[in-house]
Amino acid sequence: MNKRQFLTGSGSVLTAAMLSRFVSASEQDAAHQTAPRTNWAGTLTFHTDTLYQPRTVDEVQHIVKGCDKLRALGRGHSFNTIADSTHAQISLKQLDSIDIDAKARTATVGAGVTYGKLAPIIDAQGFAVPNLASLPHVSVIGACATATHGSGSNNGNLATIVSGLELVTADGTLHTLSRAKDGDRFLGQVVNLGGLGVVTKTTLDLQPTFQVAQVVYENLSFSQLEHHLDEIFLSGYSVSLFTDWQNHRATEVWVKRRLDPGTTSIAFAPEFFGATQAKQKLHPVAGHSAESCTEQFGVPGPWYERLPHFKLNFIPSSGAEIQTEYFVPREHAYEAILAVEQLRDRITPHLFITELRTVAPDNLWLSMAYQRPSLAIHFTWKPENDAVQALLPLVEEKLAPFNARPHWAKVNTIPPSTLQRLYPKMPDYKALLNQYDPQGKFRNQFLATNIFGA
Repeated sequence: MNKRQFLTGSGSVLTAAMLSRFVSASEQDAAHQTAPRTNWAGTLTFHTDTLYQPRTVDEVQHIVKGCDKLRALGRGHSFNTIADSTHAQISLKQLDSIDIDAKARTATVGAGVTYGKLAPIIDAQGFAVPNLASLPHVSVIGACATATHGSGSNNGNLATIVSGLELVTADGTLHTLSRAKDGDRFLGQVVNLGGLGVVTKTTLDLQPTFQVAQVVYENLSFSQLEHHLDEIFLSGYSVSLFTDWQNHRATEVWVKRRLDPGTTSIAFAPEFFGATQAKQKLHPVAGHSAESCTEQFGVPGPWYERLPHFKLNFIPSSGAEIQTEYFVPREHAYEAILAVEQLRDRITPHLFITELRTVAPDNLWLSMAYQRPSLAIHFTWKPENDAVQALLPLVEEKLAPFNARPHWAKVNTIPPSTLQRLYPKMPDYKALLNQYDPQGKFRNQFLATNIFGA
């Protein structure tokens, strides 16, 4: 079985309300034993053999009420233990409804819906979401719960368009939360890290559909960023710089531009701040086939076929990998890049690629871009855990002067006390956790350490 796929395995049917529960290997017939369940990249093995896969919200409520401890699992795209459990996990993959309210310009989606499924359906109705992650394979609710972001200096992270949530809390009660009803508290409920309960549906604000074209440039000197960083990142609707940290340069620059309504083409100059337009289709990682990448050369296409870097029907990125990502204030972006660059000869041997992209500020309490325009410094590492674990403290030391916030679903070694200080609303978030889950049913080691640890 491909370890990069979400492993579903098999298990014993216990009751109609608990269909598809995975039981421990010792309870299975030896002929039906499966490989250990892992995250998408195969770099993290989950610590429980018990996975519930309900088909309805009623089943979710029944399971939640009957469990002492439980964690919600999305599509397995987290690289740390945020979704892990030593007791039981629940996957809402089968809750895949999509309801569009054209008048309100919203879409309410089930917890099992990915952006890859959502996008063509809303596009066919004349709608879009303003931003997408690099990978369309991630679940909408999982991405929003961790403040996962797309790209663009004027684009907020994916959770900023969430206007409503349906949530099952520890006692099995179904709650409806909304921006309109819950006000400021809603800003803490959206990016919830799975700590408030099991989110079964989310409502997203939509906008009219649009077209995007993208072009890739090669070899942009970092020296251009000293005086032109904002200009470079504002040169497109979404702009990504890729680097291996060698030769003081970005090896590739992906510029995605939004077409004005009624236009069918867009002009891209042959040069871009000294970088030259690529003459062949490129993958962000040198030597990898570009077949899996979205269209380049300025060919316009629907927003959902250009904003991600990778096509839905291909295994994205490098496959087996480890990811880390840090968000620094954009005003210190160039200084932060130079600081990390000092480690280039330590980093490069263990790195597939680093991506640099910008994100607009927001007011979501636990968003990495909370109240500050940000530069995200993303590392896609080779699956060399010991080497990566040794490198991360060095990278984090370089970024510490800039109060770098790590991505909630990716690997870091920042001490909990430091992490908590990075978020002004952390005390309010803890109060929400204690209100919605006073007994800690949804609290795993990740939350216990990073949110409540000293």
